[in-house]
Amino acid sequence: MSVSFDDLRLLMEIVEYGSFTQAAARRRWSQPQVSQRVSALEDQLGVQLFRRHRRGALPTEACVTFLPAARAALAALELGMESVQGVPALPTMRLACVPSLASMLFGPILLALAEAPMEIRCTTNHSPIIMELLLTDRAQLGFVLRCPAIAGIELERICVSPIIAVVQRDHPLARSPACMLADIANAQLAPQFWGAECDELIGRLHANRTTNIPIHAIQPASAALELALEHGFLTFMPEMAVAKQLKDGSLVKLDIADLPLWEWEVMMAWRSGKRVDASKQMVLQVVRNIAAGWTPAR
Repeated sequence: MSVSFDDLRLLMEIVEYGSFTQAAARRRWSQPQVSQRVSALEDQLGVQLFRRHRRGALPTEACVTFLPAARAALAALELGMESVQGVPALPTMRLACVPSLASMLFGPILLALAEAPMEIRCTTNHSPIIMELLLTDRAQLGFVLRCPAIAGIELERICVSPIIAVVQRDHPLARSPACMLADIANAQLAPQFWGAECDELIGRLHANRTTNIPIHAIQPASAALELALEHGFLTFMPEMAVAKQLKDGSLVKLDIADLPLWEWEVMMAWRSGKRVDASKQMVLQVVRNIAAGWTPAR
């Protein structure tokens, strides 16, 4: 049996894009050409690799099992080609996180590992998609909000941060930070959306609101932060996301007596395995060091 490296690349592209059509477009092929190549590969392997649906194609369990070997074969080929050309090959670490964590993680990680023997690729997505990226080896390390455990994925809690209310230091409410939800209900509000609890908060605020000005919910964290710092909005967001601004005094935390204890739980996730990956271990330790400066995990 002979499997071509180009077929392996095509397999990776379909998994990455989740679609035969998109993989075909990237190669400037017709969709039937891609289908024919996949069918030939499935015949060679004796398994079905994809399940088609209206929105694209999902890898089967057999495909997910085969992916690490396919990726290793392509990596070995690339390493060999680079060695022949005299170019040192560096391992690639693919990191994925929810958008609101990107500014808190990606910059510090890259800064800490600027001269480490690896190349880092960063992307953002929602937590369920990130878990899928880890399962299919399209990412080596993910940073997600609390989610159910998945077989084959290691989860480590790196931070639990309370949701707090903050305003710019010159905001009128900053002069009397101790208050109730009713006291701030008519302010210009734009909480960072963190889930169903945010909707509950907005409902409580509307119950005390006597103005028709709308309440906006926004993400990622950087957008809510900009509205607070530059445009005078009161925002609710995880304390870890504004730790720097609270420390330098540009933002003030409001002590709202009847604000429930809502929290943002950040998890670090990676695919489990017996083989030790030195690059992954290096990134894990760097993230633990970064997280130590956030609100301590409980």
